[in-house]
Amino acid sequence: MPQASEIAWLIPVFPLIGAVLSGLGLICLNKKINNSREIVSISLISFVGVSAVISYKTLIEQINGYQSIEKLFVWASAGDFTIPMGFVLDPLGSVMLTLVTTITLLVMIYSHGYMAHDKGYVRFFTYLALFSSSMMGLIISPNLLEIYVFWELVGMCSYLLVGFWYDRDGAANAAQKAFVVNRVGDFGLLLGILGLFWATKSFDFNEIALGVSRSVSENSLPVWAALLLCFLVFLGPMAKSAQFPLHVWLPDAMEGPTPISALIHAATMVAAGIFLVARLQPLYSLFPTIQFIIALVGTITCFLGASIALTQMDLKKGLAYSTVSQLGYMMLAMGCGAPVAGIFHLVTHACFKAMLFLGSGSVIHAMEEVVGHQPVLAQDMRLMGGLRKKMPFTSSTFLIGCVAISGIPPLAGFWSKDEILGSAFISFPAFWFVGFLTAGMTAFYMFRLYFLTFEGDFRGENKDLQKELLLASEITLEEEDHEEHGSLHESPWSMTFPLVFLAVPSVIIGFMGLPWDSKFSDLLDPEEALIAIESFELKEFLPLAIASVFIASIGITIAYQAYFAKKINLSILFSERFPSVNKFLSNKWYLDDINEKLFVKGSRKLAKEVLEVDSKVVDGVVNLTGLVTLGSGEGLKYFETGKAQFYALIVFGGVILLVAIFGFQSPQVT
Repeated sequence: MPQASEIAWLIPVFPLIGAVLSGLGLICLNKKINNSREIVSISLISFVGVSAVISYKTLIEQINGYQSIEKLFVWASAGDFTIPMGFVLDPLGSVMLTLVTTITLLVMIYSHGYMAHDKGYVRFFTYLALFSSSMMGLIISPNLLEIYVFWELVGMCSYLLVGFWYDRDGAANAAQKAFVVNRVGDFGLLLGILGLFWATKSFDFNEIALGVSRSVSENSLPVWAALLLCFLVFLGPMAKSAQFPLHVWLPDAMEGPTPISALIHAATMVAAGIFLVARLQPLYSLFPTIQFIIALVGTITCFLGASIALTQMDLKKGLAYSTVSQLGYMMLAMGCGAPVAGIFHLVTHACFKAMLFLGSGSVIHAMEEVVGHQPVLAQDMRLMGGLRKKMPFTSSTFLIGCVAISGIPPLAGFWSKDEILGSAFISFPAFWFVGFLTAGMTAFYMFRLYFLTFEGDFRGENKDLQKELLLASEITLEEEDHEEHGSLHESPWSMTFPLVFLAVPSVIIGFMGLPWDSKFSDLLDPEEALIAIESFELKEFLPLAIASVFIASIGITIAYQAYFAKKINLSILFSERFPSVNKFLSNKWYLDDINEKLFVKGSRKLAKEVLEVDSKVVDGVVNLTGLVTLGSGEGLKYFETGKAQFYALIVFGGVILLVAIFGFQSPQVT
């Protein structure tokens, strides 16, 4: 029986087969397939389940010390030029495959309940299967070229899923925004890949690093050119993993169904950028300047996301900006030369962030029963409150997620985030300080979400507030049936089971990365794990850990006093005292407005000017040519008499004219 690692190429194939079959069924037998929705969903879940089983087996093999496997074949060749394709399975790949298949499987189970009444149920499951297959293919790709192929497939699937409810203007616009912003990063990535191939004649990660190092040392590749190529490649992860300033698409992606929000934010699209930077660490580690840029971008991103999340009233957008902030932490780790810490935080974050997003979906599902199916109402925390008594499973798991992401021990987020902050403290103390402050902000806004949603009195029956929110969102009351449809209740088992399942790793998975005995580091980088164990000092670990917990506790306390005990009025203390700062954060640092003015309106203005040039200059030249031809034809037609004597006379006259011209131009003979 072959090892699971040897058949790892089947992991993305199974979901792909399911997606192709259901997709063809929708094209050829649309009505019949849509009427067999449960059969389709069970089939697709089973395909992903098979991939998950193989992924877990590959992870067990890697833990037991099996060698990494790489199998290649020649995809295209011309003389000495060849393009290899295939798959690679190493510890990093096995961890990512296990994560992606697990989260995808849970999201698909959850979607069975969440999307039960949606007319696009089968189409949604088809997109999910294709999305997961693309991400799995990206993970096992052995070189940059193959990664780019799956990279674009992931982008295409995200476009389809974010714009799943395409009849809503918000969803259609969000999908276009995600597509355009990612095209900016992907264009840079493509240029970087081609440039690195030109410099090294290889697409392989390690060979690229060796080739660039050799070329720079031999002065055949200028340092500035190498830095430029590294930065161009980094533009891809900047867009995919929502790093400043290409982060603007991710919060708007909340217009898609909540299950896909969980999948994008936890284990697929945004994880792809972090994963690629980890794969390229041998290259980036050659240039401290690039490492600094990566760390700087990550630091700005983590602070930006947290600061904007402080003022969000939309439950899903609050979580979305939280994701932006946590992705900044991961990128900070990459810039500090600690890819294992970044990947560890990616894994822990995937567990509790998927749980938080699925929990928000459970809340929205319940709110729709009361305030109607308008997202403006169902997702606004000002209409929530008191849900803990009605939704015990959702509230309990959401609380666990809040504690985990806040970095409170012994939950998972503490160990992974603290490892990143420790690396930043050594490499870039200024960046550590920003990350340290952000940790306090994270704890505050997460417990702000929890208290506004689950504690206090239920505010969803306030009709005046509903009307105010609808009018503020420029939605007329006639467009929305906002009458009560039912009462609050817990979600069905298909939605609560994934929440309970994800709560377990959110609590215990952090113990895999204890700084004095990190099983996670031992799996991904045994040499680094050995160095970390030998250099671990409790007296160095405790001050940073205590400071991190202290700042998080302050954030939780302020949130408790403001939104639960009602002893602090933040509107008076902050909003009224610093209205410009509050407006700056509420308007998301005005980045969307800047993009609208510079790029959207600017490109439209440029297009109009180009149209003017086209219509007046280009079309003018073409029209002038036509007029000249027409005019000359009209004039010459009078010489078409049909008489041979007239034609001979014209020829004779022409000859006399030529003789006269050349005669006057001939030199005088003396």
